[in-house]
Amino acid sequence: MEIYVVKASDTVDTIAAEQGVPADTIIYNNQLEYPYPLAIGQALLLSEGDSPQIRMAVETGGYAYPYINPDTLSQTLPYLTKLYVFSYGFTPQGDLVYPKTDDTFMINMALAGQTAPVLTVTPFGTDGKFNNYLISQVVNDMAVQEHFIEQLVSVVQEKNFRGVDIDFEYILAQDREPFAQFVNNVREAINAIGYPVSVALAPKTSDNQRGTLYEGKDYRLLGEAADSVLLMTYEWGYTYGPPMAVAPIRNVRQVVEYALTRIPPEKISLGIPNYGYDWTLPFQQGVSRARTISNIQAVQIAIENDVAIEYDETAQSPFFHYFRDGLEHEVWFEDVRSMQAKFDLVKEYDLRGMGYWQIMRLFRANWLLLADQFWIRHNL
Repeated sequence: MEIYVVKASDTVDTIAAEQGVPADTIIYNNQLEYPYPLAIGQALLLSEGDSPQIRMAVETGGYAYPYINPDTLSQTLPYLTKLYVFSYGFTPQGDLVYPKTDDTFMINMALAGQTAPVLTVTPFGTDGKFNNYLISQVVNDMAVQEHFIEQLVSVVQEKNFRGVDIDFEYILAQDREPFAQFVNNVREAINAIGYPVSVALAPKTSDNQRGTLYEGKDYRLLGEAADSVLLMTYEWGYTYGPPMAVAPIRNVRQVVEYALTRIPPEKISLGIPNYGYDWTLPFQQGVSRARTISNIQAVQIAIENDVAIEYDETAQSPFFHYFRDGLEHEVWFEDVRSMQAKFDLVKEYDLRGMGYWQIMRLFRANWLLLADQFWIRHNL
């Protein structure tokens, strides 16, 4: 496959004729909408035949809520080895809390497609946010922890999950070692019934990185405790922060290089964002709030406002500005060029694979590009 960047006066038909590819393939690959307008600077994925490069086998995962559109899920599952069902919680007493929406159809669809459904557990409080108290309870109170693990094993077997993913964030610094031991204890119990355990890691670049997002995560201990880890290499550009790329490649690389000093590459999956943000300018710290958008939606916004999409070569990420109702907006998102940069990093360091947050919105070109460059390693 080849990436083509739209120039002034390009149309789907002229690109098809010039590149020798079917117009309907361009439309399908890139989810173009009739009458198929394009934005200058838009990156298109063109199918030109079999890829000549050597593919490497990878593990691919995607997080999804139980209210995902079944059609989106069915189109995405062929490219996933793992479907992370988001998410299960727990009480201070260690009782497992099921998702509000029934996840049975997700599990069944995943199994039918030879994708492993994975139970994702998160310490969300009643306010829907990560709760330090819940984390402290389950990692320090052994009676609570044993009850929690018993319930976890039971639900995994009852609902036909094929693994557990532990996504705990904002862990207190004093819970650093107890949390790692907790992950180890969960792994021993889930391994005993034949399934793996993974853990999500905040994007650190040093052992002693300050901040509540980082201090409770010990890369070395967690790399030893879990079967695999997911680096959460996204959210540099985020809802409440200033406009910038969601996953600047230089920052992503720094996290990967640090992780490799503490964890073997065959245990590391690279986190990849499947979304972008639309900021209203000027940005005001504590006041501004960016709007989350899909990568396809970002291109549509550029087309609707007749603006060109630019590409930051340092961040390896597309962006643009537009005006609406007298206000300037700045948009950063992902396209096949930025995805290619991340795939190249997986290849360069021979990582286990990649995990997407999240797959609620279809980004077909990404999946086609991934399948063009990797063998997808199914685990069932």
